[in-house]
Amino acid sequence: MYRQTKIRPKRQNNFRNSGYRNTGSRSRGGHKQDIHPSRFIKAAKPVQEIEVFVPTNKFADFEIHPLLKSNIISRGYELPSAIQDQAIPHGLAGRDIVGIANTGTGKTAAFAIPMLNKIINTHTDKALVVAPTRELAEQIQGECRSYAKGSGINGALLIGGTSMSAQIRDLRFNPSIVIGTPGRLKDHVQRGTLKLSDFTIVVLDEVDRMLDMGFITDIRFLLDQLSAKHQSYFFSATLDSKMAVLVQSFLNDPVTVSVKTGETCDNISQDIVKYSGTSDKMDKLHSSLLREKEQKTLIFDSTQRSVERLSKELQSRGFDVEAIHGGKTQGQRQRALAKFKENHINILVATDVAARGIDVVDITHVINYSQPNTYDDYIHRIGRAGRAGRIGQALTFIDHTSYTDQPAYQRSR
Repeated sequence: MYRQTKIRPKRQNNFRNSGYRNTGSRSRGGHKQDIHPSRFIKAAKPVQEIEVFVPTNKFADFEIHPLLKSNIISRGYELPSAIQDQAIPHGLAGRDIVGIANTGTGKTAAFAIPMLNKIINTHTDKALVVAPTRELAEQIQGECRSYAKGSGINGALLIGGTSMSAQIRDLRFNPSIVIGTPGRLKDHVQRGTLKLSDFTIVVLDEVDRMLDMGFITDIRFLLDQLSAKHQSYFFSATLDSKMAVLVQSFLNDPVTVSVKTGETCDNISQDIVKYSGTSDKMDKLHSSLLREKEQKTLIFDSTQRSVERLSKELQSRGFDVEAIHGGKTQGQRQRALAKFKENHINILVATDVAARGIDVVDITHVINYSQPNTYDDYIHRIGRAGRAGRIGQALTFIDHTSYTDQPAYQRSR
């Protein structure tokens, strides 16, 4: 919750986990990119070889509201990351921003700090934040709560897991910040329970992921409803032609801040595991988990059914594991993620719904039990490991019958 004032205490619990029916479940029609296994192999650079970023600013230097600055410093934050250092000054100046940065580099604070500063100072500005998954929306909510503590700002969270009536009740309080997923936000606009014409700030987080998931129509619908004069933040890990068209259509003279350092994190060691048949595949996963039994591992599988089947098999083999996917209720997903974060379990099996929405800084290993649909999906998956400067490990399972040491361009001759 944002509100922590004594004036209207009954409105403290104004951020509820409100519901989008099946957030993050849309697909690209099952198309699978042909990715040569050699692209899943890369040695991690030693820590001393990774370039150390030296920011131009400190958080204390930013011209932001004293309450906001105090909350940031109280969390122990002194120096901003590269995307924060470069984007926050433009946001405070009122510019539209296109932010491109690797996963796990602090994009949330890069838009949340100037967004909240504007709302606290004016008391009239309102912000819409759109995210592709429930987990990412909740992560953004948590960050905003922390930064805005004691400000009296109220908000609504519109994602899956609670009834429409609960969401409508939150919206009746005229929240200054609405965070949600595209489909659910569109539902409310069409019902007349959410009016976006007076929203003066819009944030699209993980734009490339939302476009991949088929949300382009919903996004365009929402952007068309906004106030004619508004500030926009479009943040993403990649910038492709689809996103470029969206930027050109809806942003006004944007500044592009790009701190992306490469296709994948340099501090993630990447390798493959060749298997022969279903039984061999499971046995090799079992062996891999035994070798790293004290580590925190995120395993990706392709479908809700396969995730359930794999998690139950691992549980039967004695591993502490939970599953998370779009077919789970929001409460089930929250409980599984909480167990993983708090080290009650050390293995989480997930579909790609978790690739962008899980913010657990101490994940050490990512295992692609099923291959990702695209190389971009691979990047987002393994980006869950090796965060905050740590060395991470990524393993991708490859059917030996489809494996060749020759690069793809040689095989096509």
